[in-house]
Amino acid sequence: MAAELKLGKKLNEGKTKEIYELLDRPGHVLVQSKDQITAGNTVRRDQMEGKAAISNKTTGCVFKLLQEAGIKTAFVEQHSTTAFVAAQCEMIPIEWVCRRIATGSFLKRNPGVKEGYRFSPLKLEMFFKDDANNDPQWSEEQLIEAKFCFAGLNIGQCEIDVMNRATVAIFEILEKAWSTQDCTLVDMKIEFGVNVTTKEIILADVIDNDSWRLWPSGDRSQQKDKQVYRDLKEVTPEALQVVKRNFQWVAERVQLLLESKNSCRVVVLMGSISDIGHCEKIKKACLSYGIPCVLRVTSAHKGPDETLRIKAEYEGDGVPTVFVAVAGRSNGLGPVMSGNTAYPVINCPPITADWGAQDIWSSLRMPSGLGCTTVLSPDAAAQFAAQIFGLNNHLVWVKLRASMLNTWISLKLADKKLQECTL
Repeated sequence: MAAELKLGKKLNEGKTKEIYELLDRPGHVLVQSKDQITAGNTVRRDQMEGKAAISNKTTGCVFKLLQEAGIKTAFVEQHSTTAFVAAQCEMIPIEWVCRRIATGSFLKRNPGVKEGYRFSPLKLEMFFKDDANNDPQWSEEQLIEAKFCFAGLNIGQCEIDVMNRATVAIFEILEKAWSTQDCTLVDMKIEFGVNVTTKEIILADVIDNDSWRLWPSGDRSQQKDKQVYRDLKEVTPEALQVVKRNFQWVAERVQLLLESKNSCRVVVLMGSISDIGHCEKIKKACLSYGIPCVLRVTSAHKGPDETLRIKAEYEGDGVPTVFVAVAGRSNGLGPVMSGNTAYPVINCPPITADWGAQDIWSSLRMPSGLGCTTVLSPDAAAQFAAQIFGLNNHLVWVKLRASMLNTWISLKLADKKLQECTL
């Protein structure tokens, strides 16, 4: 049972939700969904019983997936079947639209482009939220010249670049996740806000079945999103039930995006217990990607039979495994493992200041027929293992993708801060 919240005044009301301040949780709001479905800026509007719960469930699962990947969002926690608690934001009045496949309004605005045209890279567009003028498309220049300021943050080129880059990353994460359900994410719209507490730009609003187009098996005739409602020639109770079943289908499937059928594991073999500090760093980095990591001690020089016995333990249970060999001085561990297993082997030797330049050659110069690679950084060894697993495990891949985004944003903000200091 959700704890009672002390609601303050209604801060905002849209077509499908209401926003309330929370008196007992400063800096937070309650996002309450409605049982209402609209199209064409409310030219078409209908009540659809149960939509609030369906939309709230969908948004909760999507934001949880994004947050676990490492994307910053306003979502805090589910409060009830129809509402969630979020960080209070001053919303930036722009809808960021990301497209993989050309359809819908894009075709009307770009005559000559056939439906189904695939955008690689993704097509990014922005639309100013203005119902009276049907949400006109804006350019970056228009957004810069608007000189918006929200929660004390001026929206300039840096902030636009961050939202551009984040929109693409968020789309790719959800696209990868939906592909595990044999469902094509065709396009998507999202909104950003400035967190009133931290003063940073974060993903806000909601992402539900009103926010995207989804085509199971890439087939438009099987579409499960709000486009089915838009396409209705006449809204009847029977037609609304079809729309509702589609929304329920999405809400059920979106829960599966939080799971992966593909397990994985990293096994770190160290030549000496003195290497434990180096190995613990690898383990910590693996866990940040959600990858289980096992540490073992074995020497391929002093006990090759035991090394091969340990190897066999992890080859027989069907769990995809990457071995990481941590051995200083003369590295026999990596080459012996690589020559006796079809699983990937990564050398990550603990280089010392005295003989490191010479010792590294035992990890680099391999006999023919051996395919182990060498990575010096413990974090990089874990990242490389994650990239291997990410090919078949979307939950690992999305963490890698979010990490790329966050690294880019940190560099962008650092450069902005430096320029401001210089100026």
